[in-house]
Amino acid sequence: MSAVPLRNNKSAGAAVRSVSVLGATGSIGDSTMDLLRAAPDRYRVEALTGNSNVQGLARLAREFDARFVAVADASRLTELKDALAGTRTECGAGESAIIEAAARPADWVMAAVSGAAGLKPALAAVDRGATVALANKECLVCAGDFFMQRAANADACILPADSEHNALFQALSSGNREELVRVIITASGGPFRTWDPVDIEQATLAQALKHPNWSMGQKITIDSASMMNKGLEVIEAAYLFSLTPDEIDVLVHPQSIVHGMVEFSDRSVVAQLGAPDMRIPIAHCLGWPDRITKGPAARLDLAKIGQLTFEEPNFERFPALRLAYEALRTGRGATTVFNAANEVAVAAFIAGKIRFGAIARLVEATLEAWIRSGNLAPLTSADDAIAVDHSARNKAATLLPQIALKAS
Repeated sequence: MSAVPLRNNKSAGAAVRSVSVLGATGSIGDSTMDLLRAAPDRYRVEALTGNSNVQGLARLAREFDARFVAVADASRLTELKDALAGTRTECGAGESAIIEAAARPADWVMAAVSGAAGLKPALAAVDRGATVALANKECLVCAGDFFMQRAANADACILPADSEHNALFQALSSGNREELVRVIITASGGPFRTWDPVDIEQATLAQALKHPNWSMGQKITIDSASMMNKGLEVIEAAYLFSLTPDEIDVLVHPQSIVHGMVEFSDRSVVAQLGAPDMRIPIAHCLGWPDRITKGPAARLDLAKIGQLTFEEPNFERFPALRLAYEALRTGRGATTVFNAANEVAVAAFIAGKIRFGAIARLVEATLEAWIRSGNLAPLTSADDAIAVDHSARNKAATLLPQIALKAS
């Protein structure tokens, strides 16, 4: 059985669904909790996790009467217990507690722990056959083959919560796999869509964080500005839907209304449209296989928008997208290296250690060094993926000083 269902079958009824939200205090978590807040009679919260925002996590636990909460920062356990004194909520801290939260008996799990740290918790939910709304790209970018095989073995259901992959998921239900020609992922182009590459090189942090359409966390907003995020989405789509690189195209669409399209053999192209609001794809996952009664976002008014435009991506302006395709074609851990090097590069940019244009150069240098070293090998476990991730981070950190000194 495929871990990603391609056709929706109506559920038997609207029974109360138990849910856990991994990453409840982040931007995806905020949107998820907003949806749960709007339907208190339909959902019961089993577990919530957060990184270090203890007070925010405790407020959510009290509001939703969560049975278990966990904070990733192991040193904050006493603070969390104090914040939840007098409640029935169990508390935990550290990586093992985050994994425990994912393993608890919730019907539906939002996997929104950012970075490679989200892999083991997501696998804990997958291994018990849960329905997992996947908002963590790294689970697939770092360990795609392994992750999807584990999901299939456990009869888990993987629902893509990213707007683009959720759009493809909805559009794919219009045909069969053998009728598929290609999928098209759209990209807004971010704040630098029309900039000269020389100017992009010198872009400031404040400029990179001014996304024209979406309100997201800092890391993903910077990734969107470099189109590294779109590269990660290409890799994710390949593993999520068992696609080759040649079956995945990217189209720049500044309005962010069309989120994904699927072309079939009869030349029909099916698209999913919606306002740029993350609650829409999350709501689709939360209600699946039904749709929730009342949509969370404003109705789409195409007449008011006026026009939808599309452009080919510029690989000179956004080399990160080219690198993503190269890593996907290389395989054998290269996409894990791609992601790890990018996380190091973005952190360095935020810290003022490198220029914006150096983000892609550090990723490329790390990939080239990794391939030259002969370290490429299939990943067969979470530990394999995490080991490659750690090694790639170390390599990127070693290369960082020389990349910082190089001009574009």
